[in-house]
Amino acid sequence: MASYHAQSIEDTYKELQVSKEGLSSAEASQRLQKYGKNVLAEKKNFSALKILLGQFKSALVIVLIAATLISLFIGHIIDAGIIGAIIILNAAFGFIQEFKAEKAMEALKKMAAPTARVLRNGKQESINAADVVPGDIILLEAGTVIPADARVIETVNLEIDEAVLTGESVPVSKTVESLKEKAILAERMNMLYSGTAVLQGHGIAIVVATGMLTEFGKIAKLVQDTKEVKTPLQKKLASTAKYIGVGVVVIAAVIFGTGMLRGIPMFDMFLNAIALAVAAVPEGLPAVVTITLAIGVKTMAQKNAIVRKLPVAETLGSATIICSDKTGTLTKNEMTVTQLYADGKVIEVTGSGYEPKGKFIHNNSTFIPAKNAVVSKLLEVASLCNLAKLEHSKGWKIVGDPTEGALIVAANKAKIDVQSLYKKLGEISFNSERKLMTTIHGSKKQVFAASKGAPEVLLKHCTHMFVGGKVKKLTKKDKEQILLAKHEMTTSGLRVLAFAYRPLKSVDIKKIKAEHIEKNLIFTGLAGMIDPARPEVPGAIALCKQAGIKVMMVTGDDRDTALAVAKNIGLYGGGKIILGEAMDKMSKRELYKTIDDVEIFARVSPQHKMHIVDALRKNGHIIAMTGDGVNDAPALKDADIGIAMGIKGTDVSKEASDIVLEDDNFATIVTAVKEGRRIYDNIKKFVRYLLSCNVGEVLVIFLAALIGLPLPLIAVQILLMNLLTDGMPALALGVDPATHGVMKRKPYSTKAHIIDWPMIRTITLVGAVMCLGTLGLFKWALASGYSVYAARSVAFTCIVAFQLFNVFNARSDRLSIVKSGMPSGWLFTAVASSIAVQLAVIYLPVLQGLFGTASLSLAWLGWIVLVAASVIVVVEVQKVLVRRFSKAAA
Repeated sequence: MASYHAQSIEDTYKELQVSKEGLSSAEASQRLQKYGKNVLAEKKNFSALKILLGQFKSALVIVLIAATLISLFIGHIIDAGIIGAIIILNAAFGFIQEFKAEKAMEALKKMAAPTARVLRNGKQESINAADVVPGDIILLEAGTVIPADARVIETVNLEIDEAVLTGESVPVSKTVESLKEKAILAERMNMLYSGTAVLQGHGIAIVVATGMLTEFGKIAKLVQDTKEVKTPLQKKLASTAKYIGVGVVVIAAVIFGTGMLRGIPMFDMFLNAIALAVAAVPEGLPAVVTITLAIGVKTMAQKNAIVRKLPVAETLGSATIICSDKTGTLTKNEMTVTQLYADGKVIEVTGSGYEPKGKFIHNNSTFIPAKNAVVSKLLEVASLCNLAKLEHSKGWKIVGDPTEGALIVAANKAKIDVQSLYKKLGEISFNSERKLMTTIHGSKKQVFAASKGAPEVLLKHCTHMFVGGKVKKLTKKDKEQILLAKHEMTTSGLRVLAFAYRPLKSVDIKKIKAEHIEKNLIFTGLAGMIDPARPEVPGAIALCKQAGIKVMMVTGDDRDTALAVAKNIGLYGGGKIILGEAMDKMSKRELYKTIDDVEIFARVSPQHKMHIVDALRKNGHIIAMTGDGVNDAPALKDADIGIAMGIKGTDVSKEASDIVLEDDNFATIVTAVKEGRRIYDNIKKFVRYLLSCNVGEVLVIFLAALIGLPLPLIAVQILLMNLLTDGMPALALGVDPATHGVMKRKPYSTKAHIIDWPMIRTITLVGAVMCLGTLGLFKWALASGYSVYAARSVAFTCIVAFQLFNVFNARSDRLSIVKSGMPSGWLFTAVASSIAVQLAVIYLPVLQGLFGTASLSLAWLGWIVLVAASVIVVVEVQKVLVRRFSKAAA
């Protein structure tokens, strides 16, 4: 594509083969056919079928499907039906949650530029933005969302908000002048970009690129080409499924071989091996994981965090780094005047946002601007030399430049409203070369000019200053004092503007020129403003530090502004600050070595952000990347957790993200992290519970076969146990309250397995206790003359009781039952429901035939409860030893 920023306006007309009258309808139609619609191509469309099929990719689900097919092959229809029901339940929960998340995303989508005003056939027309083509001449005014990339050909005080593209919060003034060929994107002052917005002024531009060829589109392409990264939970569950699958095959082969050596018929041993395989596979695990994540996702949604994919809910709990954009994420994206310098005084201004409420404070005392002529004059000039408007409609908002809006808000806080008292007679617009703006106002009594601009520039046009209620000559010492005050304000991260005025005897509107008006000005003062931090951010960052999570600022803004905000919110602790241009000179190895010491990245581009994510991942971090602009999208998708803003975020950033914050609130991320940690803790709880129960079942069947006992449990009993007694209490563990101090520990290591050695130790111990207790009662029942059906009922009920007692052990691997806190009501309900189901299976004749059970006496139930309760005693003793050993090691 041509370097339009380096071309003259005439050459641009020629290049695009268009006249000043705009395109004809016929030519526009031809170009639409050639270039296509002015929309972003979607690589992957939202598909309900695709979401549904995605639920069957889990390795554990594939193992279950295999078990279903085997059960059908050998004629175990009931077994196959129960396993199939589990698979469907798992898929249904996953599908419902992800489908709802996508629907919520569709509701958040907004058209960036639904219409555009263009010149067609020499006349103005309003057309659908999707029909804009290269060569179209577009007409711009305040509030217009720019529909495509364009070259400016006319401008009157045209200022653009390019934060969604560049990340910078300061408006960009546009010019028509040709620029150097090598000018970077942020310096192309004669170019407009799709998705950005006109803050003030008006202008005309020629469209040079549409759709995927725009800067917006190039970033969208970069997002689509970025591969998604599997979450730690997905990796760990896949690893767990692999080991379980291998273990099932090995154990089934061993038991089959053992039976054959003992002379047991091959078909009977095959059934035993299948039963053992069913016992080993935690059928309830995929469903319980999915349901737990779904419940967590629902909780997060209630707290304004829309999670688009279930596994990401857990991944938040493992996050070690949050790379946060500054503008609109850590800050409110609302410029606010916080300090004035006038009459030799530094005056603090309180309040935030655009609500005209706040106090003026000088030397720790309340200051009333209306009682000071100089401060009043400063605010009057600031209010008049202004094109923005303050409106109240469902909250206070600014129409126009946020910087000018901040000045109007400051004047309103001081109860100074002079805009209605004077008629605006003329204007000398601001531009990046002059760095000044002047407006001319008149009333029946006076005519005067009001000017504002960069302090160093404005002071060159001033010969006097207003101080002590009088106008006096401006001396060199006065200028030095003013510039010193300006320096102190800028080092505090404030953007500083200077203000001056000049009485005029009369004015010829047709002969208003800067060289005539902007001279002999009277300096009134300075105003310092900043995009304030969200009030909840400092506390959220402090909590992150407490939780071992580093918050890193990654912004397109300049170094000083970024540093000031970082210090203000408690993010900066003396670490390194790296600029984008410095990153360009660093090798990958240098970045890898340096990045853990960096706290702020400033003046970065979208490509820089992706390098940052790559370096952090190389160093073993789990990265959460926040952002709202188009420029954030590639990094959002590349990060482990991409977090987009729901209110101010662009559609591209939302589509690239894993989580969307409905309230754009940084503190919501910390709430979501806490929920993610609770989810991970609870997943470990029910994995510990499920596997210890399944190991008990495997050992019971395995040991019985080795010592020549009949099969203590049959496949259908095992399946019922895993669906109800394992599944329901395990699900209740999934909604267990967060462990005390969950945000006072470091994130889980990405290298740590869900099934670690302490868990293996507990699983083995609990499994052994269950095996010995269950087989002991089973053998006793057989020795007492009970039928195999009755003895199996004893074994079946005993191992169910073991599991129901064990669920209370599983709530903590260190704390005793007494100190683990009150379980949720769901756990008691689950245990009570499981008891009711078990009693129904034993005593109801219709279920006895289905599950191969027989009625038991109260005496047998008493022995079963007594033996099963031993698992609590054994595990409590183990926890005491673990705590003592840990203290001794420490």
